[in-house]
Amino acid sequence: MTVPTITLNNNVQIPQLGMGVFKMKDHEQFLKAFQWALDIGYRHFDTAAIYGNEKWLGEAIKKSGIDRHELFITSKLWPAEFDDPKQAFENSLKRLGLDYLDLYLIHWPAPGYQQAWQAMEKLYQAKKIRAIGVSNFMIKHLEQLQQVSQVTPAVDQIELHPYLQRPKLLQYLQQHNIAVEAWGPLGQGSNGVFDEPVLQDLAAKYHKSVAQVILRWHLQRQAIIFPKSVHQQRLQQNFDIFDFELSSADMQAIARLDKNQPNGSDPNSDEFLAQTKLRPVIN
Repeated sequence: MTVPTITLNNNVQIPQLGMGVFKMKDHEQFLKAFQWALDIGYRHFDTAAIYGNEKWLGEAIKKSGIDRHELFITSKLWPAEFDDPKQAFENSLKRLGLDYLDLYLIHWPAPGYQQAWQAMEKLYQAKKIRAIGVSNFMIKHLEQLQQVSQVTPAVDQIELHPYLQRPKLLQYLQQHNIAVEAWGPLGQGSNGVFDEPVLQDLAAKYHKSVAQVILRWHLQRQAIIFPKSVHQQRLQQNFDIFDFELSSADMQAIARLDKNQPNGSDPNSDEFLAQTKLRPVIN
């Protein structure tokens, strides 16, 4: 099965399904999960400097022997490194053992992101990165970025799940040809969404799991997703979402579940954003 792709605003193709590696802290488990994912058919992997596992991803890629050009690799610039994005980027490349990235994102809209973006534009223009984008940016951040940018972000990676659907932000991104990436697409398994009767009924209807129904919902909203798992069976289940389609009535039923209820940190919180500038720089 070949994963469908989305064409970004600079014509780069990104696989719509990938594997996230947030909070993957065990080295051997990481290497195993990566190889399982490759064997299943995953080719898109999303990491970040702050996750502390870029080295492991680089090691896993090298160990697998897979052609680099078959992979789509994303990493992110942490706000504590906004003073020198070029060096932060080079450090990420070194940890990953790669000579280019497919996608590089500003991780949070902390103060200084406009200048950081201008530095990232230079890396993009120097063809060190195939596409650049942002993460956790709300409309006000995107509008402020637009005032200083020459390059429109290719993606905005945001928290997105049935209890946090962000229709206004998604409409804005669509209007500006910025692709949507969903982090925490399953509500990080902690917000009770798996117990939602509507989703359980749909899972029974399609002979799928609730997780598969949610991931399929994301795909049909044109979101790019990379659910995290270190379990072979779960990785396979997350991949088995291309053999059914939710009806428009199903999509509307899920739309009615929106509670505007985030699990993660608030991109509008000045206090939180200030903390991201103080976190230790990654070695």
